[in-house]
Amino acid sequence: MDSDDEQLLRGRIYGADHDHPGPKPGRSYAELVGGPLDGLLLDITGWRPEEINDGVSLATELGQFGPGGRALYNPRPGDPARWE
Repeated sequence: MDSDDEQLLRGRIYGADHDHPGPKPGRSYAELVGGPLDGLLLDITGWRPEEINDGVSLATELGQFGPGGRALYNPRPGDPARWE
C-alpha cells in the first residue's frame, strides 16, 4: 500500500458503505493504528466493556499475505480510543 492508499483510508469507517464512509454523529469510534487497517475508524457503539477489552479480529484484503486475511486489534494501554 502506498501513501495515496493510506490517505484514502484515513477517517473512513471499517466496513462502511463507500457512499457514506465517514463518522456519524452520536456514534463511538476507535482509531485503528498500525497494521493493514491503519487510519480506519472502528464503530464500537454499543459494545460492552468486556467486548472492547477483548479486542477484535477484522477481515482485510490489505494484509501481508494478500486477500482473505485477518488483522487483530486491541485497545492501546492508556489510550483506549486507539487500537493497535
